[in-house]
Amino acid sequence: MSNAGKTTTSRPGLSEQSTRQIELIERRLFLQRGLSLGALSLLSGCAITEQDSVQRILDNMSYWNDRAQAAIFDPRRLAREYTESAIVDPFPFNAYYSEDEVRVVDEKSYKLELSGLITSRKPWSVAELHALPQFTQVTNHICVEGWSAIGKWGGVRFSEFLARVGADTTAKYVGFKCADDYYTSIDMATALHPQTQMTLTFRDQLLPPKYGYPMKLRMPTKLGYKNPKHIVAMFVTNTNPGGYWEDQGYNWFGGS
Repeated sequence: MSNAGKTTTSRPGLSEQSTRQIELIERRLFLQRGLSLGALSLLSGCAITEQDSVQRILDNMSYWNDRAQAAIFDPRRLAREYTESAIVDPFPFNAYYSEDEVRVVDEKSYKLELSGLITSRKPWSVAELHALPQFTQVTNHICVEGWSAIGKWGGVRFSEFLARVGADTTAKYVGFKCADDYYTSIDMATALHPQTQMTLTFRDQLLPPKYGYPMKLRMPTKLGYKNPKHIVAMFVTNTNPGGYWEDQGYNWFGGS
């Protein structure tokens, strides 16, 4: 899921807010599809309808999960790459809005804004991004909703771009703002991973608007909702900027 939406279903005997909390629990990576309502009650020692207790458990689980994933993440380990025969066609569209509401970004007025712990903060045009050294990857996009799809992506190695603009790579986070009001952030280790890509093309063609034109971030080591589309600004910081779904309960690290 990238800039993706979700649906919730009612559960007998639970309030709407409690139902939402349980849905979020089920999507948490550490116990994804493995934690039942009864198991949560046993772990917590409290009634599942106690909303404050549920939220505390969710927050503690998420914090522990983020730390555990960060600890085991190997920045040298590559995600599997596939042959082009494995590419899914058509590649799925997913966002928190319908496909007919896809944001169309004007190339002539587009400028990628840089801020935070970056030495060279000049804005970048689409043409300037395309003029940088490029690489391609055929990797699997994994959605937290349970589906996956293999696609071919082309663009700039993000670690090389960060070096080019003088980003402080000892900082903890890189944050992103998007033309469709989506936002997210990633850890610096993932930002520097060799497969993390500022994506400009899909299947050797200009990146279509529905997949994030003019530029998205492609990370095969992260779940889909961590891969922002239509990026218009990025910044480096030591303060966790959160994210659109992360601020609603999704795990922040979001490793795949």
